[in-house]
Amino acid sequence: MQIEIITDALCKQMRVVIYTDEVNDEVNELVKRLSDDAPKVLAGFRDNSFELLDLSEIIRVFASSGKVFAVTRDGEYSLRLRLYEIGERLKKSDFVRISNSEIINLRKVKSFDLSFTGTICVTFSDSSKSYVSRRYVSEIKKVLGI
Repeated sequence: MQIEIITDALCKQMRVVIYTDEVNDEVNELVKRLSDDAPKVLAGFRDNSFELLDLSEIIRVFASSGKVFAVTRDGEYSLRLRLYEIGERLKKSDFVRISNSEIINLRKVKSFDLSFTGTICVTFSDSSKSYVSRRYVSEIKKVLGI
């Protein structure tokens, strides 16, 4: 893919033009990213009140006992969306699914421990830990380039 940026003092509104020989998945994904108006926050509930959670501050999102929770450095919040709905809102370059019940923020990962046979231990910036399920190990390795 070639990217070209042209500045023009007479241009008052940004315009993006895509030249391609065919409309494929890559083009559709690019259009989706450019036109994404999804909110950059989630409503997190705790102690009979709710707070707007900045997506960049979320360490991980997980499902437990039929409920979905988001963890930030400020604590754990209950969410009213399903895990797959939250996954659709999260930026794919920052968040990755590590199991059927958990999505993590790669920017909040301190380290990955590959010494466990068949799985990966993830240590977060808040020193908490989680484990990549065997089903998702190859996907994580692909994302990490290992």
